[in-house]
Amino acid sequence: MAVRRKRGLRGAGAHGDASESTRTVLVALGANAAVAVAKTVAAVVSGSASMIAEAAHSWADTGNEVFLLIADRRSRRPPDARHPLGHGREAYVWSLLAAVGLFVVGAVVSVWHGVTDIVHEDTSRGDYRVAYLVLGIALFMEAISLRQAVRQLRDEANAAHRDLLEHVLATSDPTVRAVFAEDSGALIGIALAFGGIALHQLTGNALWDSLGSILIGILLGVIAVVLIDRNRRFITGEPGSDELREAIVARIKALPDVAAVRFVRLIYVGPRLLFLVASVDLAGDDPESRVAKKLRRLERELESDPHIVDAVLTIADPDERESSDS
Repeated sequence: MAVRRKRGLRGAGAHGDASESTRTVLVALGANAAVAVAKTVAAVVSGSASMIAEAAHSWADTGNEVFLLIADRRSRRPPDARHPLGHGREAYVWSLLAAVGLFVVGAVVSVWHGVTDIVHEDTSRGDYRVAYLVLGIALFMEAISLRQAVRQLRDEANAAHRDLLEHVLATSDPTVRAVFAEDSGALIGIALAFGGIALHQLTGNALWDSLGSILIGILLGVIAVVLIDRNRRFITGEPGSDELREAIVARIKALPDVAAVRFVRLIYVGPRLLFLVASVDLAGDDPESRVAKKLRRLERELESDPHIVDAVLTIADPDERESSDS
């Protein structure tokens, strides 16, 4: 198994610090819990459909952060006899559950409440001053949480030579991606709620408030679907990017006794954790017993990288062509 060192692969999706991800989730949890309570009070006082949707949104986000903390904790467990590649993929299972929760609690409740208000032609008007105040506070707190996620993602994106949004979709860390998506959605949701409430006040037509609730629900549904899809990909075995494979090919070629690299396969087995399979040509003409020892030694050298959980090297088939991008 891997021996941890301070420096690792330079490549897409392999960057970042696990403790930084935990910090990002904790900041989001604190912000969402406080905002959820405030929005609930404002929803009761104002009776606004958009405010109720926003309260459901924040409670869903708060519950999701708990799932993300579980994902982070369980995925860090070390390898054992039954799980030689570790427990890293648990991060994607729990993050998938969080995304489903966002859809069920946030999206469905928001759309259902908005549609119900339209059907029953709810024209009640409460004190919206509290709603505006809470939305302003929520905007500030969600921005703080988003700033933490963006700071972490920007550092990782720069190291991987990617744009920020490109890295959000590609990163192997599901927790920071979920926080970024939820906080970004929260800011958009606040704008939708503000617009729905303001138009209700200006026109006297409660339809605008109900439409705000429905739009918030649709927004949450879109975010949930994207997060579910990304976690599904990593659960079923997301391969390393072309840039990452090129980096590992160069790394293997630089090892002593390696004459050529014929085949490389990289699969994510957790956040920033990779399983490597490669076939190589060895220099010289050693007997089979010495070849086996050389391969094991080279595997241990590769496993010294903190992002490679396990490496399996074999002797290349004579018919295999040399590859720098396979």
